[in-house]
Amino acid sequence: MTAPSSDPAPHAPGTPPPGCPAHAGGQPVGRRLYTEDAIRNPRAVYEELREQHGAVAPVLLHGDLPAWLVLGYRENLKALQTPSVFSRDSRYWRDMEEGRVPSDHPLIPITAWQPLCVFVDGEKHRRLRGAVTESLDAFESRGIRLHVTQHTDRLVDEFAEAGQADLVGQFAAQLPLRVMTQLYGMSDEHGGEYGPAFIEAVQDALRGTATSAASNDFVTRTLDDLVARKQDTPAHDLPSMLLAHPAGLSTDEVREHLRLILTAANETTVNLLANTLHMVLTDSRFRADLAGGHMTLPDGLEQVMWDEPPMMTLLGRWAARDTALGEQRIRAGDLLLLGLAAGNVDSAVRDEDTPVIGNRSHLAFSRGPHECPGQQIARAIAESAIDALLRRLPDLRLAVPEEELRWSSALMYRNLAALPVEFSPVSRKLPVLDADAAGTLRAKLPSAVAAAPAAQGPGAGAGGPAAGRKRAPWWKPWAHQS
Repeated sequence: MTAPSSDPAPHAPGTPPPGCPAHAGGQPVGRRLYTEDAIRNPRAVYEELREQHGAVAPVLLHGDLPAWLVLGYRENLKALQTPSVFSRDSRYWRDMEEGRVPSDHPLIPITAWQPLCVFVDGEKHRRLRGAVTESLDAFESRGIRLHVTQHTDRLVDEFAEAGQADLVGQFAAQLPLRVMTQLYGMSDEHGGEYGPAFIEAVQDALRGTATSAASNDFVTRTLDDLVARKQDTPAHDLPSMLLAHPAGLSTDEVREHLRLILTAANETTVNLLANTLHMVLTDSRFRADLAGGHMTLPDGLEQVMWDEPPMMTLLGRWAARDTALGEQRIRAGDLLLLGLAAGNVDSAVRDEDTPVIGNRSHLAFSRGPHECPGQQIARAIAESAIDALLRRLPDLRLAVPEEELRWSSALMYRNLAALPVEFSPVSRKLPVLDADAAGTLRAKLPSAVAAAPAAQGPGAGAGGPAAGRKRAPWWKPWAHQS
């Protein structure tokens, strides 16, 4: 596919095209987003750019590649909801087409075109996206929540007796992949191949370490084997659903979409978990008296997605033709970086300090035809995990002053580095099922899910501290416990 171009004449690779949005006279003029100050405090940079340029600002990415950063809420919606103008197809990218993006550029892994639903529009997108969305929607919320509660209890057991933990490294960073491998039909009975070794390989492949290439090869081989097994013995899992979908995905398409879902779901859900836990532990609205109508956990999730979304920016969209956005002239082939966090605090649509309880019109999961297909699963994981965690450790509290918490930032993400907490040590261990018992439970999962009671924490049973009380936990005031 050759992207349309409005250049009056060819120009040499490595030099800015005529009229380039971030260059003037061959010199960069856009704000660099990869400098130390921009990485340290991206929100401050967004507001400076908004003040200088309005809703759309010229910026420079690694290697001084020009792009437009979309800061306005309405402008983000326009770019997200009009793929005929702002395409997800990276083959429109003029800088790539004209040789200005080297093969080792850090954006290559997330911009190099692949035949996946995230890189196509129109009918091709509807076919692939339909298979992914309908397969994910086949999982019932209660079934997902059961998996989340089980894995949460296992993780808590690993640090419950210590009375302290890092809820990023020991909890939030571990849980999403464990749950997703369950949805993939990767049960513990397969041992290292479909267990801890696979999860570690996925995490290593995402870190960009010296062993990432080998880990990526291991992930590919494992997914190939998984798809082959599910062809022979389909079950109620995501690979089987993708294989059986009427869209007729090839085995390669199934494998690559399994990889895409696994990697895309991981960091965003880790961030959603960590950011919501941070809010639960530091925002007084969660610990107000129950009679005061304070914020509930689902309310808190939505507030976090307004104020601290899992992704700061979304790369990217490419202009399919000359157009305008905000007050800027956008040329065919220009790259757009969608400012999800900046759009969420646009004063044109909300006051940043005003709670937005019950309002799901944030940009956290993107919008339009490429909106995140797994957002309900992410919500289920975050809400169920925090609910189960607080039931096990009801006196959970920060172990350091809030101002000592540290964050790290990159182009698309802002990550909480650690969330040290302390709590009363809990010695009770959950029973561990042997292989036969675990297999029996999995075989009966649909009926077990339908009949599953709410997760019970310490003191919830007869004779515990909560015996005889009908008071809901402080984070869940709508519940009625007996």
